Amino acid sequence: MARRRTGPTDVVRAIVYERDGGACVRCGAREGLTIHHRVNRGMGGAREEWINQAHNLLLVCTVCNGWFEDNPRASYGAGWKVRRPQLPSEVLVTYADGREYQLTPDGARALMAVTR
Repeated sequence: MARRRTGPTDVVRAIVYERDGGACVRCGAREGLTIHHRVNRGMGGAREEWINQAHNLLLVCTVCNGWFEDNPRASYGAGWKVRRPQLPSEVLVTYADGREYQLTPDGARALMAVTR
């Protein structure tokens, strides 16, 4: 029996790869990349339609993906992880260039104004 696929579609994966420039959003690595869910899928896969949409997904290297789990406070603070009941579109993400972006379900990202 085939396993039910619970991750993003190939189209969404390609959108995330393109949006994130083929590099890890935390460290900029270009090898060992994987798709990371900002809001965890939970046991048994996704129930919410948005869980596998681009605004909930980041391109990260496997090292940083593990780092997120080991460093939850920093990961939530930078938007690499999002706590329920917040939605990923409501939480800005810090990229490797130090800038903060708002992500949208369609795969776009908008640079947020830098305040000093």
